[in-house]
Parts: sequence; C-alpha cells; structure tokens
Amino acid sequence: MTDLRTHAEEIHEQFSDQLEIDVEDVESRLDTLVNEYKVPLEEARRSVTNGYLDEAGMERDDLGGGGGNEHVALADIDTAEQWVDVTAKVVDLWEPRSDSVAQVGLLGDESGTIKFTKWAKSDLPELEEGQVYDLGNVVTDEYQGDYSVKLNRTTTIDEVEEDIEVGDDTRTVEGALVDIQNGSGLIKRCPEDGCTRVLQNGRCSEHGEVDGEFDLRIKGVLDDGNEVQEVIFDQEATEELTGIELEEAKDMAMDALDTTVVADEMRVATLGRYYRVTGPTLGRYLLVNDLETLDEPIDTEQALIEARSI
Repeated sequence: MTDLRTHAEEIHEQFSDQLEIDVEDVESRLDTLVNEYKVPLEEARRSVTNGYLDEAGMERDDLGGGGGNEHVALADIDTAEQWVDVTAKVVDLWEPRSDSVAQVGLLGDESGTIKFTKWAKSDLPELEEGQVYDLGNVVTDEYQGDYSVKLNRTTTIDEVEEDIEVGDDTRTVEGALVDIQNGSGLIKRCPEDGCTRVLQNGRCSEHGEVDGEFDLRIKGVLDDGNEVQEVIFDQEATEELTGIELEEAKDMAMDALDTTVVADEMRVATLGRYYRVTGPTLGRYLLVNDLETLDEPIDTEQALIEARSI
C-alpha cells in the first residue's frame, strides 16, 4: 500500500461519520498536492484535513487519531501532527499564559521529558503533579525542534498506581560554532493559539496567511573536532549568545528593509567562537537552556592531569 493510500484511509476514517466521502476522493486530493504541486506529504495531509474540517464545520480538536494509536516513549516523539498514546508522570505544572490553556507543564517517563498542554475547551479532569497517567489519543506538536503533546477533548486520562522513574535526557556539549543555518535570526511565528510554527513567505502550514509575531532563534552547529552537534537557541538564549535583543533586531531589519541582515550580524558575532551548552536532546537537536562562552577549547585530559596535581 502506498503512503498516499495509507494517509487517505486514515483521513477518511476521521471524517467518515461526518461527511459522505470515499477513500479515493481523499487520495486524489493528496495526489494533486503531492505530485502536481510538489507539496510535502505531511503538509499536504494537513491541508486536506483542514479542508474537510471546514466542510464538516469541525475543529481540529474534534478529531480522533483515525484508528488505533501507537503507544510510544516520550523520547521517541519526533514528528508533529501524530496521534499517540503515552504513559507518563506529571513532573511539573506551570502557570498558563493564555485563557485557552487549562494546564501546561512537563511530563516524564523512563526515556525523558516533554512539554504538555491541556486546552481549556477540552473539559478534561485536572492532572496532579507527581501522578502517573495513561494518556490516550494525544497529538504531537513541534516548536523550535522541541516536541510536545497536546491533550484535547478526545484524549482519555486514566490514573496509574505504579510510579515512574523519570529519565534525564539533558546533555552538555562544547565546541566551535561552525555554522548558523537557514531559518535563523529574525523570524515570524504563527500567532494562532497553540500554534508556534515558523511562517514561510507569510504563511503558516496549518493556518494559511497570518500576521506573524516576531521571534529570534539560531539553528547552529557545534564542532568539537571529533563530531558535530546541531543546536537550537531560543529567543532568550539567542539574545545571550549574540547580545542582540528582539527590539534591536527588528530595528536592524527595518533600517535595511531586509530581515536577513540580523542573521548575518549574528554570524559575525559568533562563528568560530567556542561555547559550552546544556539542554535536552530531541531528535538531532540539542535545545540550549544554558550556555557558557569559552576562551578556547577545553582539553579534558589535560584538565584531569592538572586537577590531580592540586
């Protein structure tokens, strides 16, 4: 069975109770986007799904996973817009920043941790810090390479008696910053509630044309001489790394009538310098929570010799 057919059957199952559609119609829409307009498959799926949502007068949170979900470890979540089941402990709860969010915090299992969001309109029971839950039918999301899960009105929540020893997925790496990748500098994100996708030519892959909100980030590569590590600096870490704050970056772009000048300035300020960074690893990226500028690369073996001589 082709990937298009598999996706078409899953979408058809999600809407079969609301719309009179067949699998062939869904597959045809996907085929047009993917093969005629060269749209990536996942983006094509979102576009087709959004079209059926409009036809059915539904919201995305009204959807289920479209069949039996895979039960996954948190560290294995590396794709957005996937419906999965997880068993996890509520490690921490944070204060929501929006009225549309009922709870937000950190889930953990043996493999590591991940952010979760529970929508206010989902009308789900309160999660308690320290409690372990079986969470069915949650949907994955991604922000700056950092994956998260969202609890919606179709999510099931069952308490689990057994405790979980939460794993630590934090790493520390150091090396020279040898590359700042495309998509770095001054960017715009989708302002819709719960969506933080980076806009491409003023468009969100899910919500279409929107007035974006400015943000800063760096997607870079650290090289210690033996191996490389891709890293992502969020706005706070980018400001600390470069000394360029968001308002200053916006002024720079306005003066030049070009947002790329911000990334160019960041490259001048940082490339070739040595850093030590710490944070969780998700997929191929390390998400920088803490950073330290080094005068020169650290020779670990020499440092141990000096420490023993004291």
